[in-house]
Amino acid sequence: MNFRSRAYAALMLVSASSVIPLWCAAQATPAGTSLPDTSLVEIYGGYGHFRPVNSDIYSQNYDSLPAGVVTGVTGYFNRSYGLQAEYSHFFNYPDYCLSTVQGGPVYRHQIGRLIPFAHIIGGGAQVGPAYDHSGATNACTWGWAATAGVGVDYVLPTASLGNHIAIRPIEADFHFSDVNYGVRNPPLSLTGGDGKITAIRLSAGIVYRFGAMSPALPADFGCEVEPVTVFPGDPITVSGRVINLEESRRLTPVYTWTSNGGHISSSAGGGATITTAGLAEGDYIVKGRVSEGSGPNREAECTASFRVVGYQPPTISCSANPSNILPGGLSTITATARSPQNRPLNYSFGTSAGQITANGATATLAAADVPPGTVNVSCNAVDDHGNSASAAATITVATPPPPVAPAPASRKMCSVSFERDRKRPVRVDNEAKACLDDIALELNRQTDAVLVVVGKHDPQEMPEAAAERTLNVKQYMTDEKGIDPRRIEVRTGENTSRTVDNILVPPGATWDAGGTTSFDPSRVQRHGEPYAPGPR
Repeated sequence: MNFRSRAYAALMLVSASSVIPLWCAAQATPAGTSLPDTSLVEIYGGYGHFRPVNSDIYSQNYDSLPAGVVTGVTGYFNRSYGLQAEYSHFFNYPDYCLSTVQGGPVYRHQIGRLIPFAHIIGGGAQVGPAYDHSGATNACTWGWAATAGVGVDYVLPTASLGNHIAIRPIEADFHFSDVNYGVRNPPLSLTGGDGKITAIRLSAGIVYRFGAMSPALPADFGCEVEPVTVFPGDPITVSGRVINLEESRRLTPVYTWTSNGGHISSSAGGGATITTAGLAEGDYIVKGRVSEGSGPNREAECTASFRVVGYQPPTISCSANPSNILPGGLSTITATARSPQNRPLNYSFGTSAGQITANGATATLAAADVPPGTVNVSCNAVDDHGNSASAAATITVATPPPPVAPAPASRKMCSVSFERDRKRPVRVDNEAKACLDDIALELNRQTDAVLVVVGKHDPQEMPEAAAERTLNVKQYMTDEKGIDPRRIEVRTGENTSRTVDNILVPPGATWDAGGTTSFDPSRVQRHGEPYAPGPR
């Protein structure tokens, strides 16, 4: 790679490393600043480096001039085009000098805070012909020069600088100059001749910007409230947003807030809060004002509105369980209520009859001394702002069913004893007849009842004695008392005593036959008289 290639590579590296970070920074604007407007006039001053490329006079190379100043003034006709006047001077005392005075058109394209530009300028160049010039013999001589190149400015975002100061991290130019020093005299001397320089010039410095293509935009203030709709007592937050108004060390925005409803107080950051306790339902206005110093463009106002709505009443439903009861019965009453704003609720209950006892959202209705019919109960709920709601339920007190007659039951009548006459141990004697006569009277009163006759025998007797006793009792009841034999059931029981038990069984009644046995009367061999004869 030759010298010229290396120079261009170094130029591209410097340009990229300087511009890329500024390009990124130009995309964001810090809080409290606004983007810069396009300026009318710019004054530049910076450090320069001049590097000739393949340039010599009398085979004497023009070497680099590492230290110099580049200054210029640029005036713009519009946002893109302007004219530039430039002066540069590079120091290399006592060797050859180099100064330029040039002017020409400039083009720029502003991107936020980043302003790339290109220019083509021309004019005069004062260049010394040799390295060991001195006095008038080898004096610096004026010729013509042309310069073309590109650069970039970055407007500093510091609020106190007001977008007036920019840095120029890189300006890269191609320079050509031609200076005629006259006739070479003597022929081998280092005086006279024509000096042509092709060079790369780099510079970096500070730009002061002033004037604006358009007047400063007036301050704009917007405000909003959150929430927009509230209930009495709910707080409201007011926030404001201002543009085209910068803070500085000398000037700080002052915010003022007013409202035609509620108590408003300023908060940090330029906002405010509103207390709405006690406000009536309706629409209200909030006004905000921001100012920074004096001047028509240094203040702005905004308005926002909010609405206060009343608390909505609760809703309620009422139910009874059970909904049908008998006189003296109980029913549970349940109130189910809800407040749209989740306000606390109190419950109460009412009834058209009976007694009702409340316990929170439930109650108990006691229907003591309440006749059959409909009982109306009411469920009521009221919130802490006095808004109420009611609902009703009905309970039917039914007519009680008629009393149910007790189920018929069997009844044990008097027993007949056969202990007295051991010679005739199975005959019904006169004393036994008295018992049977009473039983006959009961059978005549209860014509649909049945008599169960259970005969028993002594363990020392034959079991047939129990059956004979049973049949003798039945025969007395049918022959002497006229009882239908179909109404008498005969059975034998345990071997405990010489008796006959008599059980009266009305219709529908049940009798436990356990321990007794039915038998066939036709198979019983009977002995002696069945019962004692009556008086003659």
